[in-house]
Amino acid sequence: MENANQLDGFRSDVRVWVQDNFPASLAGVDLAGLAGGESGAKASDEVKAGMETWRQRLAEKGWGAPTWPVEFGGGGLSDPEADIIGEEIFQAGAYNPIPHMTGMGITMVGPTLLEYGTDEQKERHLKGIASGEVRWCLGLSEPNAGSDLASLSTKAEDKGDYFALNGQKVWTSGAHISQWCGALVRTDTDAGKRDGISFVMLPMQQDGVETRPIRLISGVSPFCETYFTEARAEKGDLLGNLNDGWSVVKRLLQHERQSQTGGRGVSMVDAEPLHIKAQRFVGVDNTGALADRDLRQRLVRNYMDATAHRLTAQRITDEAAGRVEVSAAASILKNSNTRVAQGKAELALEIMGSQGIGWSGDDFAEDELGIVREWLSGKAMSIYGGSYEVQNNIISKNVLGLPETTQKG
Repeated sequence: MENANQLDGFRSDVRVWVQDNFPASLAGVDLAGLAGGESGAKASDEVKAGMETWRQRLAEKGWGAPTWPVEFGGGGLSDPEADIIGEEIFQAGAYNPIPHMTGMGITMVGPTLLEYGTDEQKERHLKGIASGEVRWCLGLSEPNAGSDLASLSTKAEDKGDYFALNGQKVWTSGAHISQWCGALVRTDTDAGKRDGISFVMLPMQQDGVETRPIRLISGVSPFCETYFTEARAEKGDLLGNLNDGWSVVKRLLQHERQSQTGGRGVSMVDAEPLHIKAQRFVGVDNTGALADRDLRQRLVRNYMDATAHRLTAQRITDEAAGRVEVSAAASILKNSNTRVAQGKAELALEIMGSQGIGWSGDDFAEDELGIVREWLSGKAMSIYGGSYEVQNNIISKNVLGLPETTQKG
């Protein structure tokens, strides 16, 4: 455990490094949208070159995945050090694009590979993720298997040295721009509902894989339908044991929920604090306080909820140090973060009035147009990664000890 002086020294070093290495051509650019690959934003050649330079510099430091082992492309750092890197990059007006560039790689696939992967799998896959060079998607949900994921019907038939996949996945984020996919498939149709499932990894650039983007109300979307028709997954790319994919995916989904808790990372769409925004759009009284007393109270409540969430996330992280078992803590934090983020988005729209609901045109600034899209996109937080209600079920059973009321399978 680092002491305060060591962390202060580390912070100073990070601050200097970011100042010296963040390309000037990227100042003020929406790097999150560009790194995500689904915004449709067009970048100039100068910005593209700057993004590549910045990615390479971060990758060389291992800061794409700062807590991963150095031998797999990470930084070998502690959680507090990783938090400092994120904070200093944000304070400099910069952004770490590598987690976005990898799709589900940094947040979900990589951590699960570190726990369940063979040495060969780790060596082959993790460095490309940590550097931001390889993007991953996940083939989990199906048209008839959403929250009840164990009802999936996509099959993987044993062909000797490989599996042949046939079936359909939906809401496959980034499938159309990913190089690899981690898919949950049925490998034993005679076994129990959750007992005949396996987790396989397969390349997306093959004839047996077709993707169709899904358009959402926000105007952009990372989601796709994905079709497997005799798609090939090598036996060496089976993650975990055959027919024990349910154990793998439970851990993977915990990593997903952890990535959605708001513990690290800051929205670059609207970095302006709400109270500053309110001062601009609503105005202040002769004491300098916000003129709308009710709005003041609701802003304070949102700030209090956000602070309580952040402190709870830190406490849970500290208590879980060194333990890797699946727990319900991520479900608690996922729902808490959803409530705080959606509440903030609603307040931002209310504060901005008509300037917060523009869709296009010269009458709206770029950050104003981003607000309404973030508000719309944020509605999905209650659903993706396991719905709000599913998380409450997990909390009720695993934290509160209430009886099982959902269907067993």
